Amino acid sequence: MLTTNPFDDDKLREECGVFGIWGGDGAASFVALGLHALQHRGQEAAGITSYDGKQFHTHRAMGQVAGNFDRDEIMRPLAGRTAIGHVRYSTTGETALRNVQPLYADLNEGGFAVAHNGNLSNAMTLKQALIRRGSIFQSTSDTEVIIHLTATSSYTTPLDRLIDALRQVEGAYSLLVLTEQGLIACRDPLGIRPLVMGKLGEATIFASETVALDVIGATYLRDVDPGELVLVNDSGVRSFRPFAPARPRPCIFEHVYFSRPDSVVGGSSVYEVRKNIGAELSRESPVEADYVVPVPDSGVPAAIGFSQASGIPFELGIIRSHYVGRTFIQPNDGVRHLGVKLKHNANSALIKGKKIVLIDDSIVRGTTSLKIVQMMRDAGATEVHLRIASPPTRHSCFYGVDTPERSKLLAARHNVEEMRTFIHADSLAFVSIDGLYKALGEDHRADIRPQYCDACFTGEYPIALPDQVNVPDRQLTLLVENN
Repeated sequence: MLTTNPFDDDKLREECGVFGIWGGDGAASFVALGLHALQHRGQEAAGITSYDGKQFHTHRAMGQVAGNFDRDEIMRPLAGRTAIGHVRYSTTGETALRNVQPLYADLNEGGFAVAHNGNLSNAMTLKQALIRRGSIFQSTSDTEVIIHLTATSSYTTPLDRLIDALRQVEGAYSLLVLTEQGLIACRDPLGIRPLVMGKLGEATIFASETVALDVIGATYLRDVDPGELVLVNDSGVRSFRPFAPARPRPCIFEHVYFSRPDSVVGGSSVYEVRKNIGAELSRESPVEADYVVPVPDSGVPAAIGFSQASGIPFELGIIRSHYVGRTFIQPNDGVRHLGVKLKHNANSALIKGKKIVLIDDSIVRGTTSLKIVQMMRDAGATEVHLRIASPPTRHSCFYGVDTPERSKLLAARHNVEEMRTFIHADSLAFVSIDGLYKALGEDHRADIRPQYCDACFTGEYPIALPDQVNVPDRQLTLLVENN
């Protein structure tokens, strides 16, 4: 059967990525390039919607950007000097074409396309209320709630209608909304999900990460502020702040794993922060070893930091194949077991007879850590010490990151010593929550109103979770589609 690579089901999924441009010739081509740079944020599906001043054009497809937006017959119809795009990993709603964004609707004032990174924590509650009022949903995505709330608003302009809708939702969102009146970019009041603004000639760009600006040659201007709406059209750029001021709580896991190392998030180099985490980890949990070995690729910067701070040589003890897709055929249990080595393989000539410190970004279910530790032992390592560049992940995320239910998180069921036994490591240690904050330039984690959203580590959710407390009696049921 066709199944997910065994290393891919033991990571926190990268939510989604958005990219938009106003005022650039061949806008859709720039969006496609930007989405390529954001592909790590979602590999299930991709979509682009453009506007040529008269009509909206869209193409959405399952799969990655390459193969869907690299053909002239696809790109040519996406005409216009403005466009938005989205790469998706489903956090709410099943994997189906109807959930691929940007979502589009014809409203009273004209076309309305929206691309959303995040998750609405009261989406199901709002859906039930909207259905009772006569709304007809065409997807199972929480993003469609925003369209219906906008459509039913009593305000007159698209901007005011959108603001009215966003005042009713709770949760995390970075949005790009394309209308006939302009391109709107906005972040939730706590700024949990990232969104940056750039310039390319006379064109204005918005993207989930700065690396997408780099790829198209755009200049970074600034972050879209938490709670800010930016409207761009032929009249210029205007900023609105319609929500009550709140202390920002951006997602701390962007620095640990989600963002590309060559991005700048919240003014900090992701690469440097990850090196700092590794250094903090070496100081908090030192160990005698011959080599520091990263789990590719997400563990590399932290391993460099650990090596530099500890003086233990950095070596590539695990070699990753970059030619393995996210799926492959596994016809039986024997081949399924061997398939683990398709993506990672031990550098046995280096490892044999050595004491190894393995550096990884996180432990979710623990299955990957178990396999990699065993891989090191099979390669002849005499000791395998595992160091994790984040605190234990004990809680699920409800703000746009697909995490397993809490009962499947290894750290939610076991203490560190029990986890070490499960993984079969000689020792196991995580960076402390204060150590993580120090790596980000803070003295420590504030006890009251922490500087970041770290609910996956602490269980302190900064935004209410109505859909988790009051689960609706009846979930929405839609026709099952064969993709």
